[in-house]
Amino acid sequence: MSHQPDEDVQRISTPLQHTALAHPVRQRLLFALSARPLTISRLAAQLGVNKGSVSHHLGVLGAAGLVQEAGTRRVRGGTEKYYRRTAERLLVAEPRAEGTAALFGAVAQELDRSPVDHLLTLRHIRLGPAKAARLAEALAALVDETEEDPEGEPVHGLLVTLYQQAGA
Repeated sequence: MSHQPDEDVQRISTPLQHTALAHPVRQRLLFALSARPLTISRLAAQLGVNKGSVSHHLGVLGAAGLVQEAGTRRVRGGTEKYYRRTAERLLVAEPRAEGTAALFGAVAQELDRSPVDHLLTLRHIRLGPAKAARLAEALAALVDETEEDPEGEPVHGLLVTLYQQAGA
């Protein structure tokens, strides 16, 4: 299984970071910033959210160390700032329910705005521990090893989870 270099992975551990991840718009901002740095105007247009809201949520993400300024450009006599993620990937070692709920809320908003049909499947299957571990490894490898197409192609979201039902 391929792994990203450690400098591309940010560990989520502080209460401030967990709070920052506990809102669907902030999750969507992190999704949007995964490809390249963007301005508040571009983020607002891409997410369908007003610029004031984007600015507020970027401030929360910035205070938590999850995004940072990435330069400026001159526009119509003013200056627009670019923002970028501080790491390519986030690692939430101990996920919290509010962050997970926000992630699913963000994905639901993204699905609602998708211009094409999407795949959404939930299946419950009986698996022993060894088979569940093999499936998790295969899914992680599939995600990690999928080669991206060049810039200019549409970006697709991919959410994969394997969990054991409580009490099952």
